[in-house]
Amino acid sequence: MRPYLKYFCNFAQNSRNMKVLKCIGLLFIFFANLPALAQEQQFAVPYTLADRDRAILTEAKLVAIDARISALEAKMEVRFESIDKQFMYQQKQIDDIKTLFYWGFGILITLFIFMLGYMIWDRRTAMKPALEQASKAEETSRSLAATLREYSKKHPDLAEILRTHGIL
Repeated sequence: MRPYLKYFCNFAQNSRNMKVLKCIGLLFIFFANLPALAQEQQFAVPYTLADRDRAILTEAKLVAIDARISALEAKMEVRFESIDKQFMYQQKQIDDIKTLFYWGFGILITLFIFMLGYMIWDRRTAMKPALEQASKAEETSRSLAATLREYSKKHPDLAEILRTHGIL
């Protein structure tokens, strides 16, 4: 056996030495893993200077975007107000046109009713003299027929003429 191994075996046989050997081994393992722990802590830093710079740039961009959005909102508000004014103006025009149609149709219907009444009145007034003349002519015709009948009693040739025409 080699001499250092022989010394290690003798050293390891002693239980007190064994406890010391275990402690040294644990310390060795602990110190061997210490850089890994330090490196792990280094990754655990959540916020670096680059992150801070990025956050500042992001905040500046958000402020710029907010300014643009508020400018757009102001423009949209002005446009919506002008659209509302145009809509109200068009609504007023539509209301005026409706009123014009109501008046126009009302006047036309009134004129039609007036014309109908005038035609009925004119027909009655124009027919009255014609009816009077027709009744006068009928009366005259009856009296003439009665006169001719009386006269035909004395003159047979006239009676013959009146029979051929269906008056007797």
